[in-house]
Amino acid sequence: MAREPLRRRFRMPTPGGRAGTPLTARRTSLLPPHIPDSLAPRAHPYARAFGLVCVVLIGAWLGLLIVGSVRTPVGPMDTRMTLRPSFSGGTKINVSPLGALELRSHAAPLRLDVDVDQLNPERSQALVNHPERIAGLQEEITGDVTAGTTDLAVRSVVAVVSGATALGLAVYRRPRRAAAAGGLALALLAASGVAAYATWNPKSVLEPKFSGLLSSAPSVVGSARNIVSDFDVYQQELARLVTNVTKLYDATATLPTYQPDPTTMRVLHVSDIHLNPAAWHIIESLVEQYEIDVIIDSGDTMDHGTAAENGFLDPVSDLGAPYVWARGNHDSEETQESLERRKGVHVLDDGEPVNVAGLRIAGIGDPQFTPDRSVKPSGDDEERAAGRELAAAIRAEKAAGEPVDIAVAHNPEAARETAGTVPLVLAGHTHNRKTHTLDGGTRLMVQGSTGGSGLRAVEGDEPDDIQASVLYLDRDTRRLQAWDEITLGGLGLSTAEVSRRLPKENSPGGTPSPSGSSTAPGGSGPPRETAPDASPAPTPTTSG
Repeated sequence: MAREPLRRRFRMPTPGGRAGTPLTARRTSLLPPHIPDSLAPRAHPYARAFGLVCVVLIGAWLGLLIVGSVRTPVGPMDTRMTLRPSFSGGTKINVSPLGALELRSHAAPLRLDVDVDQLNPERSQALVNHPERIAGLQEEITGDVTAGTTDLAVRSVVAVVSGATALGLAVYRRPRRAAAAGGLALALLAASGVAAYATWNPKSVLEPKFSGLLSSAPSVVGSARNIVSDFDVYQQELARLVTNVTKLYDATATLPTYQPDPTTMRVLHVSDIHLNPAAWHIIESLVEQYEIDVIIDSGDTMDHGTAAENGFLDPVSDLGAPYVWARGNHDSEETQESLERRKGVHVLDDGEPVNVAGLRIAGIGDPQFTPDRSVKPSGDDEERAAGRELAAAIRAEKAAGEPVDIAVAHNPEAARETAGTVPLVLAGHTHNRKTHTLDGGTRLMVQGSTGGSGLRAVEGDEPDDIQASVLYLDRDTRRLQAWDEITLGGLGLSTAEVSRRLPKENSPGGTPSPSGSSTAPGGSGPPRETAPDASPAPTPTTSG
């Protein structure tokens, strides 16, 4: 009974003079009925502010994630531009599958991601068919980038404000709190924009960071040494990047081909594949595009010459052209026997010639088998002895009225011994492409590694190039008329280059070379070697 007056003190009078509903009845069920509102626990102002900031940041991030990106064409490429939260800011350009390019373009809590999705077939084909359009491509790309970033800015504002407002409404269930979250998100985005503008660094293209395959080909950015602190120039450099990557895509997708006279024979010279499976795809592509008549491999197809490696040779019968092969120092007798059993393969050894596609080709296997450091090489003397054996066989064939058109030996030391006995001799072994003229007019062509040195490519600071050559021979005289040196960037084909070369005697004002039918002076000893005799053709070099 003593508590009754206390209860009446907490009753509110109604307009009619009657006691109203107790205040405790209108309180939440979690608050005990005997505790007044003034004593209820309240969150600390800092805690409420921190919670609001968390809601804003999470909502803004979700908004950017869902709708904060735009798809826009940039020149011949289809791209997607996106703003992402970031502690370091900057710009990241993803060029799939080649890798990424990162630029420290600004310092703000937002990063611009540009994903190059694909090369638009119609626009890129129009660019290839009309090369004169490349001159205006930078201006076009500048306009595309400006339009894309403007659209991205508008969409990002909508995404950030909408995301923060929607999450604020879901958490607080009060429109005023939700509106405050949206306003704060807009203010943070505006502050980020101001920070990006204040820290904008157009010279960031001078110090790009490459990742993926682009790390071995930073030259795709082009020369940016003359850039000044001007946004327009920055856009032009970005346009140059897109232009060069466009050329890179096009060069690696379809190598340029040479359309020779119908009386020309085409020979593909490869060497030192070293168990690189990518080499078979490259060779097959070159055979198709250049309409190759015969493939000549000057050895080191394997790495250790074991029986387990023989399965690697399965594609040779399906390359689209006859395959002529001479044993290298990494190829075993078992490797040679495996190739001899395969369809379309012609193995060269002991100087015995074979007739393939209208050419008479003779060669000899490398006398040394040195798959690793456990076998000590016998030295160059054994190579020269094998070369003299090959030269003697070639002279015998000529004496019988059947001259040899091309000789093949893996080691250049052996190949040099054929000087004066044959017009053309092919070799490999050094992984370094060279062309020389020997005594008697014999041209020695040493091929680089068509397998990019195999697993050895990862031992150096930079991967080795993949190299091959297409030789053009007159169908009647079997003489070399020209050749294309094909170079692909190792480990991913990040670059492609094709250079046309002409013998000096086929260049304007040149004199015919000796027939190559005479023997070297004295008939023995190392032949004299002259300087390289290749001249660039007037046709331009194509590069990626």
